Amino acid sequence: MKPMVRSNICLNAHPQGCKQAVLNQIEYTKKQKAKTAAKEGIHRPVKNVLVLGCSNGYGLASRITAAFAYDAATVGVSFEKAGTQTKFGTPGWYNNLVFDQEAEKAKLFSKTIDGDAFSDEIKAEVIKTARENNIKFDLVVYSLASPVRTDPDTKVMYRSVIKPIGKDFSGKTFDTMTGEMKEITAPMASEEEITNTVKVMGGEDWERWIKQLKAAAVLNEGCMTVAYSYIGPELSQAIYRSGTIGMAKLDLEKRAADIRSSLKEIKGNAFVSVNKGLVTRSSAVIPIIPLYLSVLFKVMKKMGTHEGCIEQINRLFAERLYIKNADGSAEVPVDSENRIRIDDWEMDPKVQAEVNKLMPQVTEENISTIGDFEGYRHDFLATSGFDIDGVDYDKEVERFDLV
Repeated sequence: MKPMVRSNICLNAHPQGCKQAVLNQIEYTKKQKAKTAAKEGIHRPVKNVLVLGCSNGYGLASRITAAFAYDAATVGVSFEKAGTQTKFGTPGWYNNLVFDQEAEKAKLFSKTIDGDAFSDEIKAEVIKTARENNIKFDLVVYSLASPVRTDPDTKVMYRSVIKPIGKDFSGKTFDTMTGEMKEITAPMASEEEITNTVKVMGGEDWERWIKQLKAAAVLNEGCMTVAYSYIGPELSQAIYRSGTIGMAKLDLEKRAADIRSSLKEIKGNAFVSVNKGLVTRSSAVIPIIPLYLSVLFKVMKKMGTHEGCIEQINRLFAERLYIKNADGSAEVPVDSENRIRIDDWEMDPKVQAEVNKLMPQVTEENISTIGDFEGYRHDFLATSGFDIDGVDYDKEVERFDLV
């Protein structure tokens, strides 16, 4: 089984590759847990965690970290296509299956709910699961990324786009498999597209989740909730932070304040965590982003500060969300906008200065030396279970069985 890549989109997933990738993340997390075990008293406990968007990327890493670093019971929600005897499943379906298997082996409670997390029906199912298992959530992670959302009240479907605002944006990108470079243009968004993107990727659904969970009394006293965001460098601002997706992230941050206020009576809190730029199934098709990430990875690996999803989220939990100060306080460090900044190593002025120096020099001929083309391609393929060490890709695989 080989990867089927079209226009920087991988159309298939390798079951055993997905399994090994999840096992690798679990093993890394266990090692981090062992390293911090000797530092008694520096971390606060977390017992029950809900991860919305649990099957890939930062959401999957959050669930793994909660379970295998903190021994937490986890409930995960994602919308995936299952593998059958005739068709392969999505990467997230295999990831969830492996996580549940490993959690069971570790005697950790794990419940994965497959369905549209934007719907009130899935919210009700999560509440039902919590009540049946006597769970009150200490942490709710909001890590949903979707092209569409149906409003539960109006039943209108909205579609998100990644486009600039005000004028078209052109930038270089490269073919993930060959390294061939080309210029691509993203046309500017209409007002309707901006509004629709905010409806899908903004904070409306996050706020709805917390409101319903709180009303159902399944949030523990002191419960925290965190949603993930990205800011990035100046060179990508037009297509990202100042574009449609950036407007959605601003809405997410504004609603965090409202959620924080609503959780005061149970001594809870809400944060937006600004994370590092990483290869995802969507970032590969955005102008300039693949090229920037390739150069960024090269620079950060040279400086010894590069992180993938699991490294980043382990650090988020250990050095931001669950630290305990010497005086017993547990205040989460934030910036002036009340955001957690776990993108600090990416946005280090020394890193950005080196990236800015190298970006204009990149050509199709030197992308493998100035940028980290091989590392980028590995991360891209790994999101679908390919290019994982220890997996025999010449061997036939079952589409639905990961035993």
